[in-house]
Amino acid sequence: MADEPSWDEIFTSQPGAQIPKTPEPGSPQIPTGASSTPDRPLTRRQLREAHDAAAAPRQRSTYEPPVDHYGLPPAPKRKRKLTWLWALLSVIVLLGAGTAAVYVAFGPQIRHVLGTEEPNDYVGSGTGKVVVTITNGQIGADVATTLAKDGVTKSYDAFYKLLLTKPDVSFHPGSYALKSRMSAKAALAALIDPANKVTTQVSLPEGISVKGVISRLGALSESTGVTADQLTAASTDLASFGLPADAPSLEGYLFPATYSFDPGTDAHAMLQTMVTKMFSVLDAAGVAPADRNRVLTLAALTQKEGGSVQDFYKVARVWDNRLAQGMNLQSDATVSYGAGSTSINTTPAQRADKSNKYNTYANPGLPIGPISNPGEKAIDATLHPADGKWLYFVVVNCSTGESAFSDTYAQHQAAIGQLDAWLKANPGGCN
Repeated sequence: MADEPSWDEIFTSQPGAQIPKTPEPGSPQIPTGASSTPDRPLTRRQLREAHDAAAAPRQRSTYEPPVDHYGLPPAPKRKRKLTWLWALLSVIVLLGAGTAAVYVAFGPQIRHVLGTEEPNDYVGSGTGKVVVTITNGQIGADVATTLAKDGVTKSYDAFYKLLLTKPDVSFHPGSYALKSRMSAKAALAALIDPANKVTTQVSLPEGISVKGVISRLGALSESTGVTADQLTAASTDLASFGLPADAPSLEGYLFPATYSFDPGTDAHAMLQTMVTKMFSVLDAAGVAPADRNRVLTLAALTQKEGGSVQDFYKVARVWDNRLAQGMNLQSDATVSYGAGSTSINTTPAQRADKSNKYNTYANPGLPIGPISNPGEKAIDATLHPADGKWLYFVVVNCSTGESAFSDTYAQHQAAIGQLDAWLKANPGGCN
């Protein structure tokens, strides 16, 4: 049996059992311990180990640099210039900017074509406060423009298209308190609601002076935006109000009444409104423009000295009678006004001061101008005085305003006695 071959010898004698003399790249390597002799066949175990080794991933223990087909390492790579990349980025940026510009310029048209356009109207009653002014002669289109411009409505079309469905709506001049970002429907409802009209009212009593008017209006500067200093400055520009050439000031030309001023009315416009009203009253009473200053001077004097309205017509007759006889008017009210005093009482020194152009004790005739702003009754009394020969009058009861009218100086002295008795019983009562 010793001469019989082993199983390994039988296996290796089969065709294809020989290994190649020179292994191809990637072929199984001969396991450690196997003979490198090409003529010696491999055993089954060696073949199995070689198969397993070929199936496992090839590991390199050290870095093997690549070589070209000549067996030499390749030349180092040259850095690429990135000029083309920067050029491409510049083109992209320019295209993006151009696209943005086009969208800004034609955004609404683009959104309309794409069907993504925004609504042209706000929703709701809005927020904050916006004062909108409608002037004389404005139509619906003008109002729609103003609302959109002031940020009340989102667009002109939103409001104007709504108006087209409401032909009976009319707008009244004035200022209205609205809100920002209102729907067209809410804005329209607010504009036609009288409660939203914004005005500042001031009431001026008969006999108030220009200083008094300025003081009252100046106290409302928070709502009107017009200060007392602005009113004072405006009041000195007499020519701009159309006053007569002989008018020394605005005194007497501001008709006492209740006025409403819209926001934005300036100082000159406020005063001009009162002057215009006074001119209209004088015109209605038949006073010629050339006689305005004389009539208002007498009416203002009656307004301050007359006491009760019923006495105005007698007081006016006293002035006419004294002027006709060449007597000085001797009005304490004129002296006090010219002296810049607020008291009805005057001193001997004040009454003797001829430099006071309003002093009717020291100077004959009328004062140079009105000393107050008279009302309609005082104007009417000046134009239509009562019949009588009175040359004197004096108040005998300062509480009631009762006055005594006298034809002679003796009668007048008796009346002054009545006044003195009343003053003793009521110290300071006439002030």
